[in-house]
Amino acid sequence: MPRMIYDYTKSVLERVSFDPLLFLKELKKAIKNLLPYEIELLSKWLNYFTTERPELRPCLIVINEN
Repeated sequence: MPRMIYDYTKSVLERVSFDPLLFLKELKKAIKNLLPYEIELLSKWLNYFTTERPELRPCLIVINEN
């Protein structure tokens, strides 16, 4: 059974994308809970997701630190 944490993380990040500080907070929590391969998937998804949301791009530095 696949881990549902990854899908849940994406949905939370989509819901809080209106606020960069809240987005960053949720992203940091997600990194603590996800497996390494899920973090890699999340990184790819975030690059796509933030294309239309430049205000969230600075938050990606957190995922690149891991």
